[in-house]
Amino acid sequence: MDSLKRYNVYSLECPARLFFETLADKWVLLIIATLEKNTQHFNLLKKNIEGISPKVLSQKLKHLERDGFIKRTVLDTSPIRVEYALTMFGKEFAHTAYQMKYWAENNIHKVITAQKAYDINLFKLKT
Repeated sequence: MDSLKRYNVYSLECPARLFFETLADKWVLLIIATLEKNTQHFNLLKKNIEGISPKVLSQKLKHLERDGFIKRTVLDTSPIRVEYALTMFGKEFAHTAYQMKYWAENNIHKVITAQKAYDINLFKLKT
């Protein structure tokens, strides 16, 4: 008998739905993909992920640390420096995040083309 509990994300009470709330987020995916390359401190992460505010980055890092995806290390330097790295669990998820990043970069042109066609047809219907 399978010792792992089975979950059904279509069920209202399924805790696996947290995946969609936490990990299916553009900033989380970008943080995970960035940290997959190497350990980084807060300001380097902010620099490498264009457009993310310090507040949002801080919130996402705290959630990822709480969920076990990243490890926060305070270095005994002057000034104090904090580094973030993926845990083994985070590295496992990073593979999925990278696949989503790769797919998006290689298929966004199809989305843009579809949006333009839709908008043109919508404009024609309104005129």
